[in-house]
Amino acid sequence: MGYKSRVIIGNTINMERRYFNGEVRAITNEQGQTLITGYASVFNSVSEDLGGFREYIAPGAFTDVLADISNLDCRGLFNHDPNYVLGRTVAGTLTLSQDDKGLMYTITPPDTQFAKDLLVSINRGDITGSSFGFTLIPDEDDIWTTDTNGNPVRTITRVRDLFDVSPVTFPAYPGTDTQVAKRSLEQFKERSKNRFQLLTNRLRLSE
Repeated sequence: MGYKSRVIIGNTINMERRYFNGEVRAITNEQGQTLITGYASVFNSVSEDLGGFREYIAPGAFTDVLADISNLDCRGLFNHDPNYVLGRTVAGTLTLSQDDKGLMYTITPPDTQFAKDLLVSINRGDITGSSFGFTLIPDEDDIWTTDTNGNPVRTITRVRDLFDVSPVTFPAYPGTDTQVAKRSLEQFKERSKNRFQLLTNRLRLSE
């Protein structure tokens, strides 16, 4: 199951977003409440081409951000829109957990018309994607390598801040605006170029 990426650039933070297909559904609990649940992130799922590189999210990437869950203020939104709040961790209407598969969320939606409409769309199969908004520190929370074909691969090892999880209408976005990751990619390429040049110089000196 692949995913795509979008990056939101703000004045003080660089927030990235990741989108996953087929990871949201409506369920009914023992109390008869209808809940929205899904995986906002799936581990070890290779992304589509995000503009010159592919990406994985490593197992355990959310361990640190979930360690102090009582102080985590994360929202459940529809389509990342702050006008459509479905739940919130500090209110107890959004719960988050990490398992071997990824980052799972469960939302107790409000008794509002937009939430009722969303549940209908989820049950019909019209809404099938999930997403999350996050930040990390490049070079500290991600690792760059290359695959067998020499193409760059980014692995996200730690999520620093988790802003929202969202059922989304369009879980696939073009990777052309992955500005945060692309800056990190350019640094990786520069380091690789410098290492190659250093190795070449050493080989010349040994001749």
